[in-house]
Formats: sequence, C-alpha cells, structure tokens
Amino acid sequence: MDTLFDDVSTPSQSPTTAPDKHTPLAERMRPRRFDDVLGQEHLLGEGAPLRGFAAHGLFPSMILWGAPGIGKTTLALIIAQSAKADFTRLSAVEAGVKDVREILTAAEKRRKSGKNTVLFIDEIHRFNKNQQDALLHAVEQGIITLIGATTENPSFEVNPALLSRCRVYTLQGLTEAHCNILLQRALQQLSEDLAREIIPDNEEQLTDMLFRLTGGDARGILNALESAVNLASGQNNEQDTTTPLILSQAHIEAALQQKTPRYDKKGEGHFDTISAFIKSLRGSDPDAALFWLAVMLEAGEDARFIARRMVIFASEDIGNAASEALPLAIAVFQAVDVIGMPECRINLAHGVTFLASCPKSNASYRAIENALAEVRSGVDTSVPLHLRNAPTQLMKQSGYGRDYQYPHNFDGHFAQETYFPAGDERRYYTPSTMGDEQQIRQHLAMLRPQRYE
Repeated sequence: MDTLFDDVSTPSQSPTTAPDKHTPLAERMRPRRFDDVLGQEHLLGEGAPLRGFAAHGLFPSMILWGAPGIGKTTLALIIAQSAKADFTRLSAVEAGVKDVREILTAAEKRRKSGKNTVLFIDEIHRFNKNQQDALLHAVEQGIITLIGATTENPSFEVNPALLSRCRVYTLQGLTEAHCNILLQRALQQLSEDLAREIIPDNEEQLTDMLFRLTGGDARGILNALESAVNLASGQNNEQDTTTPLILSQAHIEAALQQKTPRYDKKGEGHFDTISAFIKSLRGSDPDAALFWLAVMLEAGEDARFIARRMVIFASEDIGNAASEALPLAIAVFQAVDVIGMPECRINLAHGVTFLASCPKSNASYRAIENALAEVRSGVDTSVPLHLRNAPTQLMKQSGYGRDYQYPHNFDGHFAQETYFPAGDERRYYTPSTMGDEQQIRQHLAMLRPQRYE
C-alpha cells in the first residue's frame, strides 16, 4: 500500500515528497493538471468526460485501459486532486484481500468525516476474483472512487460485476507530434538541471527515433532521454556550461545499447521495405516475409499499415486460389486494430505465414484491370433490355426485363443467357490452375465451354 497524498485539499497540491534532481525525469515531469497532459483529447478536450467531471469535482469509478507509459497513473493523480480526495495506491501484484479491506475500512471512516477517497489500483487485471469482489460494495456505495489501470482488455480481465459499476475509458497512444512536444519540454528541463543548453543535432530525427524505440511510451522516452543526456554530458566535459551540449542519435543508441534500423517511414526506406515484404509474400517465402515484417515493426512502422497491405495482397495475389486468405487477412487487420503493439505482432506473424504459404493467383486482379481498361476505351455500356429492372407498368410495356431467364428455374441453376451489351461476350477472368481456382476453372469450362476451354 502506498499513500501518495497525505491531504489533497486543492487541485494544485503537490505530493508530500517534493521531487529533486535525484528523482527520475519522468516523475519530475509528471503533469499536475489536465491542461498539461499530452494526448487523450477524447477524454480531456472540450466537452469530453473527464473534463466535464472535473468541472463539478465529482468522478465516477473507472477503468483506464491503455499501453504502458501513456498516462494512466497521471490521470488518476490529477483526478484525486480535482476531486479534493485522499489518494491511495495499490499494486495488484503485491496487495491481497486483507490490504483491500484495510483501505476500505479507512475510507469509510474518512467518508464519515466528509473526506472522499480515490483508490488507484495499478494492473487491476492481476487481481483475482475474490480481490475484485471485495471492492464491489465500496464502489457501489460510493465509499471509494475506484480507478483501475490495466494494459489488458477489461472485458476479459475484470469481473463483470465490478465492470458494470465502472466506466471504461480507453487511453490512446501518443502520436509522434506529442512525442516532439515531450522532447522539447524534457530538453528544457534537463537544460535547467545542468545549467547548460541542450540542443538536438536533428530534432525531427531524434523525435522519430525515440518514438520508434519506445512505441510512444512517454515514460520510456523520458528515461531514454535522461540517460542519453547524462552520457553526453559525461563525454563532453560536464563542467563546461558555456558551450551548448549537442545531443545526437548516437547518444540515444549508446545509452540504450540498441541500434535503430536504417528506415525512414516517410522516405525511400519505407517504400523499399514494404516492397520487399510484399514480394516475399508473393514469392511464397514465409521466412523472408517474417524478416521484413520484423524490420518494419522494429523501426516503428504502423502495424495497421502493414495489415492493410496484407488485406490487399490476399485478393491481389491469392484470390480464388485460397478464398480463405481474405477473411483471415481481414481478421488479422481487426486484431491489430483492437490489440495494438506489441502483442499484435503475433497476429501479424500468423497472417504473414499463412499468406506466404498459400497457392497464388492474380487472376481476379488481372480481370478487373482488363475490364476497366475496356470500359475506359469507350465500348458500349448500355444495359440490354432483358437485364433491366421493371418496377413500373410503363417500363414493363417498354420491354424492360422481358425474356430474362431466371437461372434457378433451370437444371443446374444455370441458363444459357447473354449478360453483355448487344450480346458481345468478352473474357476478362482467366482462372489459374492453382489451389481452389482449379475447380473454378473446371466449373466455368463446363458452363461456358466456348469461352473458358
């Protein structure tokens, strides 16, 4: 159990232990007001839920769901300050039912004296059913305002009874623009700490690098930056405060002992790598495709971009040779969208190995390209009368729909009918002999031998 505030009586009240130069940068720079929080505009912007609750100082119990380092603890602290409540923190890894009951007893006594309690439970998904059930009465009666933080889907990890008593708010990852603002704030703070100006040799590249290495984890960015500045300061005569300290990507790599792949998400590296990835899939080499997938993921490529390309590939390069490829690719895209990194790398690998191993056919892709080319050439595109709909009596009298042969009225549910303008039949689709498409080829040849044999 860790009580961070002895008495949070005003929104601006600070923790009892003021941070000093030995306090990690991430803790020293923790926002104390909603206005200072980066991102989460859907929760903190004008008319958004948390902003509205703060106006009245009354907050419901809630579950904050999101990746590490994007502000769950920070929001909980600011909420407690806004609500002028005591803030008590529990780690689900360390606390048991006894700890929970002790806190609830203290909260009930505090409530009788007119003081509210915010109970923050980090990693609430690690609480077992008994531990979660111990909270139900206190949450329902308003003895505490529960704020649970989790990196896992609450629908699966939090008991339905507790979930029904809480609002669930999903925190969104920081964007690269947010990371750039964080970098500027951090460099200003570190410059003040060292009494020496710190200048990045290339701010845009440094932001991109930190964003890729941390996945937008604000705490990770600040920790990496602090380590890099300490390293650079030691290498560049830390006693000299008159000369600006130049911070480079090499300092970040040295501090983290991690190289960044040569990859520019906005330039040639981006296009070259996705090209190698797609060509590996097309060439039925799952190992090479996995290699280029790893390169993109390690470089911080948007997983949804990769998944979208896989959906396109499933139709363009596999098509009817393995019709299950498209549903699987779509399922991977949906999983990536819901799960996010780093876990969705497993979903991507699942899709990559399947798509690369499928029989290939681009017949559907070539067919639509051929049809589009002919339509654009100016051929007749008028619909024959027998194929037109006839919703009115006048249209029926004009011959709309007349002599149309309904296929289900014929043996084999097939009629020898012409569906092209003026009976001028064409062939765009040439089924391959690969996988399931071989059966389609045989079936069409049986129905329309003059066209498909």
